[in-house]
Amino acid sequence: MSGRQGGKLKPLKAPKKKGAADMDETDLAFKQKQKEEQQKLKELAAKASGKGPLASGGIKKSGKK
Repeated sequence: MSGRQGGKLKPLKAPKKKGAADMDETDLAFKQKQKEEQQKLKELAAKASGKGPLASGGIKKSGKK
């Protein structure tokens, strides 16, 4: 009996991630499109945050007379 066999096994190393050089044209186009959409969303959010509430509802009445 060898003393090395029991116990927890070491986890296998994760495969290295591929760099930008390994991507094909469709992947690059998809990433570019996602970047543009995210930038548009940020611009719209910044534009919308400058304004007040959308529906003010006019003059609010308390109900007291």
